[in-house]
Amino acid sequence: MAGVNLLEESANILATNSGLVGAVTHSCKDEAFLSCTVLQRRMLEIGRRFGVTDLGAEVVNYVSHATQQRLQNLLEKVSQVAQHKNINFKQEDEKHEQSSDVRTQLKFFEQLDQLEKQRKEEQEREILLKAAKSRARQEDPEQLRLKQKAKEMQQQELAQMRQREANLTALAAIGPRKKRKNVDSLSSSASAEGSGSGPSLAGGPPPSGSRPTRQRITRVNLRDLLFCLEDERFTSRSHFLYKGFLK
Repeated sequence: MAGVNLLEESANILATNSGLVGAVTHSCKDEAFLSCTVLQRRMLEIGRRFGVTDLGAEVVNYVSHATQQRLQNLLEKVSQVAQHKNINFKQEDEKHEQSSDVRTQLKFFEQLDQLEKQRKEEQEREILLKAAKSRARQEDPEQLRLKQKAKEMQQQELAQMRQREANLTALAAIGPRKKRKNVDSLSSSASAEGSGSGPSLAGGPPPSGSRPTRQRITRVNLRDLLFCLEDERFTSRSHFLYKGFLK
């Protein structure tokens, strides 16, 4: 076509650049993620159970890259799970529907515990007061112990009442607290006044009082990792997962 002899051109290319034909140039060095020696020894230990006695370097290198990719995917999932715990969903949002309120449930149980504790204290108080009012001539040691305990309880209540009255008297002598002016509002008003009298600071550097934004750190714990492993089909029934639950 167009007066070009393809056979002659291909012969000339092979004659001049025969060393470059079929060669592959990598942009970066292919480095193994794991130690090839240790990985090959471990793979041979596992492979002997299935009759594998020899492994090529390409197989070991491929397993190393597969391990790196698996670890990267797992870390991405775990980080997403850890970030979801820090998200605050607003109740007014139509896209989210609240299914349970754990905070309210825990508060309710705390109130139940406080009521039960208060009921027991009232019962013990009644028993001590009855023991203190008893006029028996011959009292057993248990009755004497209850009387002594009732006396200590009354003294403790009297001391608490005096302490409460002293605190109220001190607060009344000090007077009402004065509201402190907000430093941020003062600085913002001062900057607004300065911007009105001087040139605009929109394009300039940030003020010295402003703090630089800190990068949020995602903290991952063992519970997040176990949640990801439990959600996957291949690791949901593995011994590794069960060992993690025992820790």
